[in-house]
Amino acid sequence: MHATRKLWTWLAVICVLSFAVLLWVGREIYLEAPPIPMQVRSTNGEVLFSKDHVQHGQQAWLSAGGQQLGTVWGHGSYLAPDWSADWLHREALALQDLFAERDHKSAYAELDAGSKARIDALVKTELRNNTYDAKADALVLSPIRAEAVRRTARHFDDLFGNASALDALREQYAMTPNALPDANDRKSLTGFFFWTSWAAAADRPNETGLSYTSNWPHEPLVGNTPTAGAGIWSIASVILMIGAIAGMVFFHSTHKEEEDPVPPKNDPLFDLKPTASMKATRKYFFVVAALILAQVGMGVITAHYAVEGTSFFGYPLADILPFTVSRTIHTQFAVLWIATAWLATGLYIAPAISGHEPKYQALGVNVLFYALLFIVAGSTVFGWLGTLQKQGTDFAFWIGNQGLEFTSMGRVWQILLFVGLLFWATLLGRGLWPALRKPSESRGLIAMVFLAAVCIGGFYATSLTWGKHTHYSMVEYWRWWLVHLWVEGFFEVFATAVIALLFTRLGLIRAASANSAIVLETIVFLFGGILGTLHHLYFTGTPTSVIAIGSMFSALEVVPLSIIGIEAYRNYKRSQAAPWVQNYKWAILCFIAVGFWNTVGAGLLGFAINTPIALYYMQGMNMTAAHGHAALFGVYGMLGIGLMLFCLRGLTSRLAWSDAALRPMFWMLNLGLSMMVFMSLLPAGIYQAWASITRGVWFARSPEVVHSPFMETMVWLRVPGDIVFSIGVAFLILFMWRLVFQNRAERKAAASSLAGAK
Repeated sequence: MHATRKLWTWLAVICVLSFAVLLWVGREIYLEAPPIPMQVRSTNGEVLFSKDHVQHGQQAWLSAGGQQLGTVWGHGSYLAPDWSADWLHREALALQDLFAERDHKSAYAELDAGSKARIDALVKTELRNNTYDAKADALVLSPIRAEAVRRTARHFDDLFGNASALDALREQYAMTPNALPDANDRKSLTGFFFWTSWAAAADRPNETGLSYTSNWPHEPLVGNTPTAGAGIWSIASVILMIGAIAGMVFFHSTHKEEEDPVPPKNDPLFDLKPTASMKATRKYFFVVAALILAQVGMGVITAHYAVEGTSFFGYPLADILPFTVSRTIHTQFAVLWIATAWLATGLYIAPAISGHEPKYQALGVNVLFYALLFIVAGSTVFGWLGTLQKQGTDFAFWIGNQGLEFTSMGRVWQILLFVGLLFWATLLGRGLWPALRKPSESRGLIAMVFLAAVCIGGFYATSLTWGKHTHYSMVEYWRWWLVHLWVEGFFEVFATAVIALLFTRLGLIRAASANSAIVLETIVFLFGGILGTLHHLYFTGTPTSVIAIGSMFSALEVVPLSIIGIEAYRNYKRSQAAPWVQNYKWAILCFIAVGFWNTVGAGLLGFAINTPIALYYMQGMNMTAAHGHAALFGVYGMLGIGLMLFCLRGLTSRLAWSDAALRPMFWMLNLGLSMMVFMSLLPAGIYQAWASITRGVWFARSPEVVHSPFMETMVWLRVPGDIVFSIGVAFLILFMWRLVFQNRAERKAAASSLAGAK
């Protein structure tokens, strides 16, 4: 007990210090973010853009699809361009032609090598020179650059309008015509795109060769190449990771873990009678199955748009389901079904652990269910309709689609979900309270479950921190608090503690050793995980300290994953501990799969893109998609399915349960995911990385690469994996379907038997 108290103290200290540093970094980002000038004007006094244009343009882009339609500073979807890199390249080309016309009365392409070199130097100087006047709060451009900005702006104005000359390009970007029908929105959009590209090339004040985005994107025309810091901190992070892994291996080799106890002869949960609130969680899991089915369907459509753009095998599907909507649903439902599975698991185990059913607990579980259903349906429908009808920025921000990846639902739905999560944490706390008050060996585990639940509810408040005019750098800062800390942090702590609790209830691990192990695992994970959030923010207009801190601590995130195989092996041995454990075989195998995908998806593929030098070239490429699919479904998805199967085992008649569909479900899901990642996404990501390194980010994201024969072949190579994966989902749906009808048949048989007895 004394050792466990020490661990809790260390956990508290690490959390306080880590969040203090994270908040301090947030303050530095706020102070050093690229300035948004009151005016962007030429030296002859012509005003090109105002601050209102830039701020409204940010919202206009988000309302048109935002991070579901290309990226800005590397964050978003992978089909359309990175708009900041695309603008920067197009403006540089426009300057080349303008300088050639001025100095040589000829097109740039017709010049000799020496003249081209001179003009290249002029272009680089023009774009890197920071002409922002802080006193006047104005960005003053030379007349020739002002003309280049006007030419570039016309392209994007036409693209987001309905100019017929760009129909083919829109098809390649999976864009629908008139993405922004309002002329003022398009004008503002060009102001926002210009500002993001200006920040990507202009030297920071009192610096040379260092832009506000730390020279991202790679663009040889303006001298955007990796900084020395990116290389140095990448090397340092690798050295730290190797040393920390060695330390972790040494620790485990010198601290022999206590052997698992002799399992009981019979299933300790066999006689568990589900309470009313536990039974009420059953419908949550059927919603989980429906959301998985919808998410997979939207994923198939979204992937196909990478080939046909706005059609699905010739049918103009984008007229009713554009790419921005299908991808929004695909990414949003992924988080929602996983979260729903975990929330339902918490509500199920609370009375099972405490042995206490609070008054009105079942009513609370039912109210929460219908509230969550309303939020999911409402946010999806209004986001869809708002996109189709182009309702504008106010509608998109408040009740439509905010356009931010994984946090896309409108602000009203976010507020309602925040209230719902707090209500869930309250229900969970009510159910666990008797067990929290009563001294026991497992009280530490129960406390960890409850604290993680409080953090899950409380930290969703970070989705409410940005407004319509919040600086884009700060929007990204807070968004990653939610995506990284909420999904990848506290939900994982919650699920890990729940699994440990379930194993202790089954008598497969000792409660005392599980207490210490879970707190220690949480310390190791959060020590790297909290400040590791910053690896998402290397190039989003942040100070260089973000690269240093983010790279070092994100390297530490890999450390616990390096020995995750040990835990997976122990879980496998536990699945064979006694004949009755076979009743939970497929749930435990899902937990073992989590260990595999933690090592491969989160560990290997994650660290492959986490170092600053790697992410410099690969941010916004398919390497990120490979890591995302392997980690999100492989780790969190399989964890959610495993928890769901565990709970359904206790909610379903033993006679109605059948493993016949679970075997193919398990193997097809994992095999299909492996095929999808390693046959399609990973090769596509490597090809794009080559394109980014050799010619620049703009080229790697251009139609020339994205719609090249190789890349389109990679899209088609997703089909075998998608089919195998979809078969796995079909078996999961079949399993859930049988549960419904077999239970109904049993109830009818029981009723008939009772009637006959009378």
